[in-house]
Amino acid sequence: MNTLIKFNIAAALGLLSGSLMAATVTGAGASFPQPVYAQWAQAYQKATGNQINYQSIGSSGGVKQITSKTVDFGATDAPLTKAELDKQGLVQFPTVIGGVVPIVNIDGIAPGQMKLTGTVLADIYLGKITQWDDAAIARLNPGLKLPAAKITTVFRADGSGTTFNFTHYLNQVSGDWKSKVGSANSVKWPTAATGVAGKGNEGVASYVSRVKNAIGYVEYAYAKQNKLAHTQLQNKAGRFVQPNQASFAAAANTDWKNAPGYYLVITNQGNANAWPIAAATFILVQKNPANKAGTQEALKFFDWAYKNGNAAATRLDYVPLPEATKNQVRQTWKEVQ
Repeated sequence: MNTLIKFNIAAALGLLSGSLMAATVTGAGASFPQPVYAQWAQAYQKATGNQINYQSIGSSGGVKQITSKTVDFGATDAPLTKAELDKQGLVQFPTVIGGVVPIVNIDGIAPGQMKLTGTVLADIYLGKITQWDDAAIARLNPGLKLPAAKITTVFRADGSGTTFNFTHYLNQVSGDWKSKVGSANSVKWPTAATGVAGKGNEGVASYVSRVKNAIGYVEYAYAKQNKLAHTQLQNKAGRFVQPNQASFAAAANTDWKNAPGYYLVITNQGNANAWPIAAATFILVQKNPANKAGTQEALKFFDWAYKNGNAAATRLDYVPLPEATKNQVRQTWKEVQ
């Protein structure tokens, strides 16, 4: 009896000790990968007891938080160059690949029905095309009933890697866009376009769902989760393609070994099946972190996700990284002190 009591006390103390030792990691940044990070964090806590607190505040916010050392990791969809990483004392690595998709809220238009080209998309956001029944849109969609309604553009209010990739694509397909607006995490949206600004992919998705005849751009998981109508896009090869894991993967067939600091932008790839606004998303950690235990646990989390998170990523139509790339990243983590 005494042996049993001692055993139960020891077991209870062990459980208590384990709960007290459970780590909490803080991260902040891009809203693009938030759906998959949320699923990974939930599964990781169930497997290890350790908690990952991630705030979706936009890529610019993620970079700001990690450079000021207020979080254990930052997240961005707009990769930093090797020079920027070295200046800030940061290590950068990719986690998954996804796609930015135009979404519309037009009565009678179902997901994947509408076709757009990059030039037409740029002209909508430039304010050159202001009505859904414009001849340029009608020519691409002869079978659709397009309303004689004014287009409301929805864009990001915060500094955003989703905006970076969206505008990077428009830069490549529209000389007018490149000369008048350009590409960045945050741009001066043309006043000629009637628009509203939403915070995060969440905010853009919310506005488009509520505003009739609106168009916006979000990571594909947000379109699916909110049952929003995405469009087809014409890619560099001239084909109209649907956004899905296969078309994102077709754009992601790249060599990370030749990308210093993992700086790689994969918009407008030439593969015949490629989605034209595919994008990788990245994590940033300090090389010499103030909270060494927190950073170490963050890297353990992403290593766990590399090993166990492919199924969750695939369900959300993200593309997991190749195993060779994951192993390459693991070698990069040795730079963290």
